[in-house]
Amino acid sequence: MQILLRLDQTLQAQRGVLLTWVPVCLGLGIGWFFLLRSDPGFQTWCLLTLTILLALPLTRCRDSRAMIAWAILLICLGFLSAVARTALVQAPVLAFRYYGPVEGRIIAIDRGSRGALRLTLDHVRLARVVPAKRPARVRVSLAAGSESPEVGATVATTAHLMPPQGPSEPGGFDFRRYAWFMKIGANGYTRVPIVVLKPAQEGLYLHRFRYHLSRAVQDRLGAKTGGFAAAIIAGDRSGVAPEELQALRASNLAHLLAISGLHMGLLTGFVFTALRFFLCLIPALALRWNIKKISAAAALAVGAVYLGISGASISTERAFIMVLVMFVAVLLDRRAISLRAVAVAATLVLLRRPETLMSPGFQMSFAATTALVAVFGWIRTQRLAPGPVWLHPVLTVVVSSAVAGIATAPFGAAHFNALSHYGLLGNVLAVPIMGLVVVPAAVLSLCLAPIGAEMVGVFFLQLGLEWILGVANWVAALPHAQSGVVMPGPWVLPLFSLGALVVLLWQGRLRWGGLCLVGLSLAIWGQTDRPVLLVSANGSLVGVLTPEGRALSRATSQGYTAKSWLAADGTPVSQAEAAQRWAALAKDRGIWVSGRRIIHITGKRRAEAFVGCHASDLVVANAVLQHTGPCAILGPDRLRSSGSIAMTQNGILISANELAGDRPWSRH
Repeated sequence: MQILLRLDQTLQAQRGVLLTWVPVCLGLGIGWFFLLRSDPGFQTWCLLTLTILLALPLTRCRDSRAMIAWAILLICLGFLSAVARTALVQAPVLAFRYYGPVEGRIIAIDRGSRGALRLTLDHVRLARVVPAKRPARVRVSLAAGSESPEVGATVATTAHLMPPQGPSEPGGFDFRRYAWFMKIGANGYTRVPIVVLKPAQEGLYLHRFRYHLSRAVQDRLGAKTGGFAAAIIAGDRSGVAPEELQALRASNLAHLLAISGLHMGLLTGFVFTALRFFLCLIPALALRWNIKKISAAAALAVGAVYLGISGASISTERAFIMVLVMFVAVLLDRRAISLRAVAVAATLVLLRRPETLMSPGFQMSFAATTALVAVFGWIRTQRLAPGPVWLHPVLTVVVSSAVAGIATAPFGAAHFNALSHYGLLGNVLAVPIMGLVVVPAAVLSLCLAPIGAEMVGVFFLQLGLEWILGVANWVAALPHAQSGVVMPGPWVLPLFSLGALVVLLWQGRLRWGGLCLVGLSLAIWGQTDRPVLLVSANGSLVGVLTPEGRALSRATSQGYTAKSWLAADGTPVSQAEAAQRWAALAKDRGIWVSGRRIIHITGKRRAEAFVGCHASDLVVANAVLQHTGPCAILGPDRLRSSGSIAMTQNGILISANELAGDRPWSRH
């Protein structure tokens, strides 16, 4: 009884921060849905219904039972929102490999991981495919050096298309789930020119405006900084050179390319501050009107316009919701920046797009925001003011960069398998220039554009962007600027996130218990064992773990898969170097894993020449073998149903489709 009374007192002490736990409970429900191996069945729905019926009466209690009941209901709400969202975005997915004519309207242009332009098409038409089975959208990569027509144009080409592919290894990033929520039912490539059937004349007005704005920005600033400027102004990253992107990633400045909370906050904050300052210079307005609320409304309107012209991507939408909550709080005479405001923004984002919970953008954005608000709130509460007043802006930049870097580092390392060692240095040198030079110059150039005087702002905009790119290249060139990180297991980030949230949100001494969860997650991460054998989904690439690192069976083919495997191992060497390890092993004693000899056969000729194998052999082939034997064979038929395959340290084979389960996005 004493334990229950103490528990009740502990929970009652959290009433002041109940709102901050709402997105946490929603996230638990959404995570529950995505962790299922199959769609919710009869038993799941019965359990959900019973739980809701039992929890509803308890919400009227005046003790801790009400809080527990509300937490349970919010978890159920998160689960139901994920179910509804999955059903609402359902669209046809191509069920086979297709080669032939492709027609469609361009709705987006971006670049792939290799730098090639990619077109996203809707209103798709495919030969010999009935309308009911045509994908709602397809993504087509163009040949190197190709130029894209204008957004909104209806185009035609001959392309290779395939269904969205599964993870490159079991437990890895599942592109099929991402494509499902983007309604992309096929992706592929073309090697022939794009033919414009109908120029952009009507519809997609905002998309076309963004396209022309991006081209105008790139023409004004030139090739060096034009792509960067187009990315932060119009959300068009297609003009960013691959070498610049690599430098920004190595210096931990790639977040400046994505229109996120930083850009939206800097823009709306600049508009709010500047407008409030100028209105203060007009006594007739300053003495009669609440200029603070007028400035907040104007900044919110500017944020809404920026949301539209930047493409309203998921990250930009998330940033706008955070700004919306902040300025609505100002209009309602509430504190604009608080953990409650962050919680409201996270709640709205999760209810609108539950799938963003699994994305690195959501996790890193709200990790940084929550940590910054919590730390600066603590500094304000403790009334800390180290050093002279003139030094406070510098300390603020350093502290904010350090806090944001520490908060986002685990998520960035987990998703991208890389850790930037000089990220703090790069952000301290670049982020202030973004806020003090780039954003004001961009606003000035856009304001002066109607009268043809935009070059005044463009001059300062170019100076600021050149500085940022210079910092990125300098930091990236420092010794050991980046190191690889092993891909964590599925429970590492959830445990880490829950522990960090307990530390930041819980009231009382028990908050430090969250450090135990953080420590446990890092310990599990440190003990992660990589598969000793990896087989690609089409059988064209095999990777074996050796004491020197991963050895790959091929030096040139399957570049994306090879890069993913090597990065997940925490040893991002080149594919050619990994292939040399394979050749050395094969020449020395053959490829052996867990007592099995690995034989990799590629191409029809080698498959036809294959004469048999021994019982201890494991044969991987991307073509049908004419002869078999007592060995285990991973051929096209087996891999088509299993997806990529991994062998654990114990010699157990695990398939990607087995881990992914039977979900709507994994059935094609």
